[in-house]
Amino acid sequence: MEDLIYIHPLWVIVLDYVLGIVMWTLIGRAAMGVFLPENSEFFFNKVFVKATNPVLRVFRPITPGFLIDPLVPIFVAWFFFMIRFYLMPWLLGYSVMGMLSFPLESDVAQWLYQTFGGS
Repeated sequence: MEDLIYIHPLWVIVLDYVLGIVMWTLIGRAAMGVFLPENSEFFFNKVFVKATNPVLRVFRPITPGFLIDPLVPIFVAWFFFMIRFYLMPWLLGYSVMGMLSFPLESDVAQWLYQTFGGS
């Protein structure tokens, strides 16, 4: 039996990549925030803070006041995850999305497998 491979439209791939990059950048900022202050001179921390500050400002009105500052990027990243995991599949007509169904993560996992582990 022939396997059917569904190709997503280009706009879905681009939108998922953008949302995924924002989500992972927010998670990276939160992870670096465990070890570094926000005003650290470490290059990557400066890039992540500068790249995510506009996103955090947009979400400021719906961010609960009781959250401590280091957790705010995780809270906002959760919204991007929810959009990618629930809203996008629903808009595309899918009922369930499985593990590694995100195009960005699927492509990264495939590259890692081909580069380091696959035969």
